Amino acid sequence: MTASDPRTQDDPRTQDDPRAHDDPRPHGGGLRDRDRTRPAEPLDRRLARAIQRVTGTALGPYQTAVVRIGFAAAWLLFLLREFPHRHELYGPDGPWSWDMGQQLIANNHAFTVLMWSDSALWFEAVYALAVLSSAALLVGWRTRTMSVLFMVGVLSLQNRSIFMGDGGDNVIHLMALYLVLTRCNRVWSLDARRAARTEPRRDALGPVLWGVLAFGLVAATLFIGRTGEVWLLVLMWLLWAAQGVWWLVNRYAPGQPRVLADVLANLVHNAALGVIMAEVCLIYATAGWYKIQGSRWQDGTALYYPLKLDYFTPWPFLSDVLAASGLMVMVLTYGTVIVQVAFPFTLFNRRVKNVLLVAMILEHAGIALLLGLPFFSLAMIAADAVFLPTVFLVWLGARVRRGRDRLLSRTGTVPQRPAAEEPAPRTLVG
Repeated sequence: MTASDPRTQDDPRTQDDPRAHDDPRPHGGGLRDRDRTRPAEPLDRRLARAIQRVTGTALGPYQTAVVRIGFAAAWLLFLLREFPHRHELYGPDGPWSWDMGQQLIANNHAFTVLMWSDSALWFEAVYALAVLSSAALLVGWRTRTMSVLFMVGVLSLQNRSIFMGDGGDNVIHLMALYLVLTRCNRVWSLDARRAARTEPRRDALGPVLWGVLAFGLVAATLFIGRTGEVWLLVLMWLLWAAQGVWWLVNRYAPGQPRVLADVLANLVHNAALGVIMAEVCLIYATAGWYKIQGSRWQDGTALYYPLKLDYFTPWPFLSDVLAASGLMVMVLTYGTVIVQVAFPFTLFNRRVKNVLLVAMILEHAGIALLLGLPFFSLAMIAADAVFLPTVFLVWLGARVRRGRDRLLSRTGTVPQRPAAEEPAPRTLVG
């Protein structure tokens, strides 16, 4: 293309710049050169934009929604699976008696409401509360309230018999605390559908739940000697008061006070999201570096031994096939260590991070299948989901919605489409 080309005569980029007539590259090259000479954005503007992003937006809404769904599903499925054995695990028929549990709570101050009474009726009520709160959190119904009840159910049952858990229970234990501080109902929840209504209705159930929870907090305060940690009780009182203030602001002061409340909620959410990401990195880093110190991991034979334990072989044929291949055992053993150690260092490289993320999810799926640890694997996959790319989650949500619509159309039900969701910003999590 030359200067006599009619396509360049009316182009304003070539009117005043004679260098464009002699540049054999497309005009985009000249623009890139001018961009390189453009002065860098001042530090104060970049800092102001970063502050605006952190305070004005709840980052990672799709990631926190997946974490909410994943951990609620893991805990709910575990409670339902162990329902016939609930008395032996956490109830009055367990080997860890109520008196022994009371002595343990007196020493470690772990939070549990099961120490309020040793009656079987009270245990059944707490177990039912754990099941119902998990189901409500899964679908995102009254998420703020249900996240607190979910935390109470998780801590009460697990701290009642601490020797019944495994690594997956520890992860659920931690995430139950963090989810309380996140705005994990922004997408993929019944709360989001209710908020997207063009004609919002007056909320009568919210104040009722708020008032009922006050009685529970008063009871926990009266039984503070048997409940456990004081700081956790203080946190729940603060959350209860903050929810009341939030309702009053929305009802009577929707202007600047609402903006300030949103800013504070976003700050707490983003801080909790950062803690969740750091926790996942810490889990993999410590697991990887501890494995390096083991002789079986060093010689590449660590995977062989659990494949030969009856307790970890739900499918003996598959375990024997894998254990018979020394090369596969060595590759999977070394690959596990490499992925766990390297993952925290790849967070700022999206492509490498996504590759290792897929590898870890496949690893946990293999653990669920070969070693018979489905709930541990589901909990770890839910924790890994905090790093899934937003684009992939949006695509996955669209596919799930499309499949749901097809299923409902076959039954003659026309699904109601909520208002379009705003695209989430691209962050470290995707």
